[in-house]
Amino acid sequence: MTIPIRAARVYLRVSTEEQDLSRQEAIVFGARAAGYYVAAVYREKASGARPDRPELLRMIEDLQPGEVVLAEKIDRISRLPLPQAELLVDAIRAKGARLSVPGIVDLTDLVADSTGVSRIVLEAVQEMLLRVALQTARDDYETRRERQREGIEIAKREGRYAGRKPDLAHHRRIIGLRDAGMSIARTAELAGCSIAQVKRVTAAHRARSLVNNPVA
Repeated sequence: MTIPIRAARVYLRVSTEEQDLSRQEAIVFGARAAGYYVAAVYREKASGARPDRPELLRMIEDLQPGEVVLAEKIDRISRLPLPQAELLVDAIRAKGARLSVPGIVDLTDLVADSTGVSRIVLEAVQEMLLRVALQTARDDYETRRERQREGIEIAKREGRYAGRKPDLAHHRRIIGLRDAGMSIARTAELAGCSIAQVKRVTAAHRARSLVNNPVA
């Protein structure tokens, strides 16, 4: 009897350039140990509250029917508002793939072996568990943002707030892409940021260049 190959695509994400993805790499080894063929690993440094993450979109584009998307936690996949998060999951399912992350009970096999009312109930339970997990990831994001805002306000009142430190590595990447001839839109896509940020960073770089290298 031939055992069917279970294929997986692994998505790893952290929010900033300074953060390290190495801890999440264990997912790849775990998947292989569990008998998965790892078709590809997608590594991203971008906020989970953004729907336009290049590596996430590339992964969805690459998905094949029957494959499984693996991630460390549901918030690695999404911190989006629930309607947008559900659209993301729908995009994965539309490719004939499914999402599998720790913390969400996977009833897929039970659903496949069930019929009638039992199948309907199991599918409803699976959807409910996924919705709760997605909403929890978003709530955690909002809570963190609110605490950050409160901390900034307190620091401002006490005269301790020096402003957010610029992500220099990210800025260098933007400048490098622009110097290589990339358009503003393409640079934003490749750097995983907004068009407005590309314009700001580019303008600041040009201003510094004029100051440091004035025209004779």
